[in-house]
Amino acid sequence: MFERFTKDARDVVTGAVEHSERKGADSITEEHVLLAMLDQTGTRVSFAFAALGVADRRESLETALDDARRRGGLSRADEQALAGLGIDVTEIVSRVEDAHGRGALQGAGRPRRWWPGHRGFTPTAKNVLEKSLRIAVGRGDRLVGVEHFLLALTACPGVVADVLEEHGVTYGAVERVVFGGGEERAG
Repeated sequence: MFERFTKDARDVVTGAVEHSERKGADSITEEHVLLAMLDQTGTRVSFAFAALGVADRRESLETALDDARRRGGLSRADEQALAGLGIDVTEIVSRVEDAHGRGALQGAGRPRRWWPGHRGFTPTAKNVLEKSLRIAVGRGDRLVGVEHFLLALTACPGVVADVLEEHGVTYGAVERVVFGGGEERAG
């Protein structure tokens, strides 16, 4: 699959690994992919971020991602499902943090790696990369670019998609800005 990635897409994968290392994470997540995309300049995705008003709001994106990590990585859909059962996630997070400190639900320590120095992609991050390939193929594009990564991030349910949507970055918006089209969501 990687041989079909553009240079910019390969740079994002490398940047995601670097973000993971800097944060001391044991694996590469879709959040790291997004942060690496935000680092890029002069690409289709940096143009899309600028056109969608996100380029100057990186701090807001990072804060929203941090808040989601504090909630144990629950997506909006997860929180709504729990609320339907009468569980107030905000109250639980508050109580846990009162007892154990801020960020207590982010995970304890660093899990052991299978191979020293190796950081693998989480299943959800792999899903984003695979989805980007399907999106590129579905569009008739020969190569997978960073713009396909962004479309995949908005199409794969989860925290990153929620945060992007809160900042006005939806599948349809990216589709319009990058390709001039207007599908609502990839399947």
